Amino acid sequence: VLFSAYFAMQVIYARRKYKISPPETTGHPEFERTFRAQANCSEYFPIFISLLWVAGIFFHQGVTAACGLLYLYTRLRYFQGYAVAAQGRLGPLYASAWLLWALLGLALAGLLTHFLRL
Repeated sequence: VLFSAYFAMQVIYARRKYKISPPETTGHPEFERTFRAQANCSEYFPIFISLLWVAGIFFHQGVTAACGLLYLYTRLRYFQGYAVAAQGRLGPLYASAWLLWALLGLALAGLLTHFLRL
């Protein structure tokens, strides 16, 4: 929630800095990158929370928490990199995608273990 609030505040600051009133989403390139970074992070947040929840319940809380913290860190780096330049988002984007796949694997492993027990 804190990350979402931080990203939203950065969009508000960019709107004020470049004098772009809502509902406009175009204008200065730095505003557009900040806006897109915030939107992209918001779009992936439900997927992240769902995988984090299932993996934490059915696999292992410690491993899941570590993956979750790394994911949040990579999304912060993604947001910061994208706000500066579009190319700055690529490394953190790939890292965060890898972490989502890892959380999916943990969730599936936990679910299979849980439901295939006799």
